Amino acid sequence: MRSNKPLAELHEGECARVTELLVQNGMRRRLLDIGLTPGTRVECELKSPSGDPAAYRIRGALIALRRRDAALVLTETE
Repeated sequence: MRSNKPLAELHEGECARVTELLVQNGMRRRLLDIGLTPGTRVECELKSPSGDPAAYRIRGALIALRRRDAALVLTETE
């Protein structure tokens, strides 16, 4: 069953596809530049013990995002 949730709520090893970015201006450009475009597959690889930041596999690259930034990316889990 598919569900929608922010990228920040993915658990380690969980995969999802980006559906929408809830941000504008510079942060939106940064997220698009690292490959977080609608339809992109993302996997949560590792979360720090406190949960912030987390490392995500995006288009073959491992990218660390702060929880507050990852919360602005909506996904659909696979």
